[in-house]
Amino acid sequence: MLEITLADYQNPEHAQAVVAMLDDYARDPMGGGEALPDETKENLIAEMAKRDHVFSILAFVDGEPVGVANCVEGFSTFAAKPVMNIHDIAVIAPFRGQGIAKRLLQEVETLAQFRGCCKLTLEVLQGNEPAKIAYQKFGFKPYQLDAEMGLAEFWQKYL
Repeated sequence: MLEITLADYQNPEHAQAVVAMLDDYARDPMGGGEALPDETKENLIAEMAKRDHVFSILAFVDGEPVGVANCVEGFSTFAAKPVMNIHDIAVIAPFRGQGIAKRLLQEVETLAQFRGCCKLTLEVLQGNEPAKIAYQKFGFKPYQLDAEMGLAEFWQKYL
């Protein structure tokens, strides 16, 4: 039986599940192919719990964690409203293709609407075709303001 729930960072089972699901994702080629550093595993939940604009949704099947969506609320200056970024979404390999990611996305959307968000955002690797297909089915599309200027790109700079 599938259960989708808002993670309670004070609940040890939930905290452990968030870290385990994120570590599983990090080990996957789509997540970089390397385990989370021990320091991240040790500090992740405490740091997330400090921030009112961060939450996680967990998927459990028969009591076992199988998926996670970690979200961070931002702000759209163009709309003057909050934006919900799905920073991580992952389902462990044996449970992919069963609609679990869709259920996670539905719950994120519900919470984002409750918070008054004007849109959901996420990043996806160019080569992650299964995820891109799933996101498109859910209503996501590449971001652009003007067709002549092309699609937006996600860039980063480590500090």
